[in-house]
Amino acid sequence: MRVDIELPRTDATPHPPRFMLEKLRPFARWLFRRRYDVRVHGAEQVPATGPVILAANHIGVIDGPLLAIFAPRPVHALTKIEMFRGRLGRFLHYSGQIPLDRYVADPQAVKQGLRVLRDGGVVGIFPEGHRGAGELERFHRGAAYFALVTGAPVVPVIMIGTREPGGHTGSLPNRGARIELVFGRPFTLEQQPWPRRRGDVESASLRLRDRMLDDLREALVTTGRSLPGPLPSGEQEPDPSGGVTGTTT
Repeated sequence: MRVDIELPRTDATPHPPRFMLEKLRPFARWLFRRRYDVRVHGAEQVPATGPVILAANHIGVIDGPLLAIFAPRPVHALTKIEMFRGRLGRFLHYSGQIPLDRYVADPQAVKQGLRVLRDGGVVGIFPEGHRGAGELERFHRGAAYFALVTGAPVVPVIMIGTREPGGHTGSLPNRGARIELVFGRPFTLEQQPWPRRRGDVESASLRLRDRMLDDLREALVTTGRSLPGPLPSGEQEPDPSGGVTGTTT
């Protein structure tokens, strides 16, 4: 059987728009820092050039904007398709974010992410699949898949302080709250040609999750902070069931 490291191909897939991706970041940082005490740790861990996957835990509604604004390089983040409506949707589109349907296979989102990486860009992904405690209990395989296909290093990102303890799913931190973004050491999985078997992706995802858990524990010790705990009862988002590390789906 012929193996091909370039599958799936992305030649015909356009790069996500970059019209506003870089221009607005300095102003957005200024706005955020007027309201919050944002502290970025380990930004030097993100390679200055070449493809990179930023894999972050997910606890609050502002995690995505923070990642896009405060990462040392512009980020094309996989963003739930429900956000791409009206003015917000147009803004997300022109700032280069990638719409993702979390409940069905979404080959277009996959190809757009691969296109960004093959063009030497940065893709952001939240492996938990939804907001929650941020403890990485559920961990989808997408980050590992992107790494196996492209050979891009994965940089763990630990979000702390983006939701208050007991805070609702859409709640914002209190004004003046301290927010931490902790970038961990890059983790590289050996690039693997097609066909990539589910077991190989599962094994790689388990290794990536273990590494992110180590970075999470280290970040909590370094910052002296804690995670906010689970969302209030009844506020958990429907959980995408497929592609979860440690399950058979």
